[in-house]
Amino acid sequence: MDIGSVDVRDTCDDVEGTERAPARETSGREAVAGEALGESSARETEFGVKGSSVRGATTETVRGPVTAAVRGSATGGTRALATEAVHAGRDDLARQGLHAVPIDLSTTYPSYDSRGEAARIDAFATDGAEPEGPPVYGRLGNPTVARFETALARLEGTESAVAFASGMAALSAVLLVRNAMGLRHVVAVRPLYGCSDHLLTAGLLGSEVTWVDPAGIADALRPDTGLVLVESPANPTLAELDLRAIAHACGSVPLLADNTFATPVLQRPAEHGARLVLHSATKYLGGHGDVMAGVVACDEEFAGRLRQVRFATGGVLHPLAGYLLLRGLSTLPVRVRAASSNAAELARRLAADPRVARVHYPRLGGAMIAFELHGDPHEVIAAVRLITPAVSLGSVDTLIQHPASISHRIVDADDRRHSGVSDRLLRLSVGLEDVEDLWRDLDGALGRG
Repeated sequence: MDIGSVDVRDTCDDVEGTERAPARETSGREAVAGEALGESSARETEFGVKGSSVRGATTETVRGPVTAAVRGSATGGTRALATEAVHAGRDDLARQGLHAVPIDLSTTYPSYDSRGEAARIDAFATDGAEPEGPPVYGRLGNPTVARFETALARLEGTESAVAFASGMAALSAVLLVRNAMGLRHVVAVRPLYGCSDHLLTAGLLGSEVTWVDPAGIADALRPDTGLVLVESPANPTLAELDLRAIAHACGSVPLLADNTFATPVLQRPAEHGARLVLHSATKYLGGHGDVMAGVVACDEEFAGRLRQVRFATGGVLHPLAGYLLLRGLSTLPVRVRAASSNAAELARRLAADPRVARVHYPRLGGAMIAFELHGDPHEVIAAVRLITPAVSLGSVDTLIQHPASISHRIVDADDRRHSGVSDRLLRLSVGLEDVEDLWRDLDGALGRG
């Protein structure tokens, strides 16, 4: 199984599905008895869906992806994803007499061969390939960051990965690469992370965007289209898309899939035709709320262009952040599985709660929940005590926020509502606390409705 899927039901069995599986939304108890039992949503398309249903509970989730194989490991064979998460980027340590990853904080490096160094810099300027031999300068690359890039590429199943100072820096670099080729037009599907939406809409980097439903991607392509951008599951509605069908509709235009919510534990978009896989590594890859970073997993040709943009613009990742990210990857499958189990149980309880109008939880599973209230969402934000009201997601602790006020406030109100981000929607990033403690806090914050 290449992609895990969880549709939370009455039984405690794991349910495997695919991206094409129609997802549904629950609207209190009535929807659980109707649409959530399997009736198709009117908003579905052949490319994907606009939400997902929740019914019942499961005590074990996403078992498949955690044990999924990663082909072509550095050891010459096939290793499980959980094993790769621990060892990728570290395979040479034992031979060096090391166990922990060294942190190289150098900004510059000595070179007594100035002709050779000049040649390596010229080679980098030509194709962006990582310079052979010793490092040159921190803006060209860093050995500690390179370890993280190697590991993330292994987990996503791509040739390369290029890390940046933030997720927005990573997306900006992709747009600049395509703009430099005269391909300024972007086709995008809402919802996206609010700042991604704003970056495209505002044209800050000279890009022009056409917003479409998934079924309209092929018709929206133009000779100057340089990119198709989607996010699945989407922020914040958790809408899921059929990435394989979308990649087919893109033709020769690169598909960029934002995989921040799912992580390579739950899906690997490159296996479904995405040429570029974007992560806000600040979230699950780091996993502890103490590092900011972005990364693009891709083929080596595109990686070379991204390195050139990173060198020119200076959006480099600090070595300490690279170290923390590599350390975070080693526990990524365990964290995603545990948080997903908590999220599935909370989603089940919310779906049965009369104070909740609708719950969005992806078939893919995962640790993110979105739910719409009958009452005032701001009162819930003000009333939580164990759960932290804060932006961001993917940490070991549980966070809650009101997207219309915070992460997606920058998006035009009509566009926001049209893409499913209602004013009563709350987004919950479920952490590793005991689920009973989380429910006690959430139940109390919901009040009497």
